[in-house]
Amino acid sequence: MNIGELARRAGVPIDTVRYYERQQLLPTARRSAAGYRIFDDDAVQRLRFIRRAKALGFRLEEVGDLLMLSAERGGDMASVRQTAAARLADIDLRMRELERMRRVLAPLVDACPGHGAMVGCPIMAALQEDLE
Repeated sequence: MNIGELARRAGVPIDTVRYYERQQLLPTARRSAAGYRIFDDDAVQRLRFIRRAKALGFRLEEVGDLLMLSAERGGDMASVRQTAAARLADIDLRMRELERMRRVLAPLVDACPGHGAMVGCPIMAALQEDLE
């Protein structure tokens, strides 16, 4: 199948196919006599795998590692679990950071009347606090 068909079947833009090919997450496609990329059905499954892994927050490097591990059918699950556990720990950390930001910002938004002169704006005062 050509690149457009692959992109459509995998649910990604054509540029994403090209990008993943450059990042070596997709094997380099063979070329037709006219120079067009030709992909097989495995490329669809691989792109769907990449898309699902990205949706779970895995970085491209981690996706590459997971793809290599998936090729080792008889391999140990420990590496997969370790990669996923590290991703989960990172998500937990980001969630704590976001919650902290929310706890600080929400009262400032509530205290700001949203009209009038900028002088006395609690949001701007909090942002400028360290400057003074």
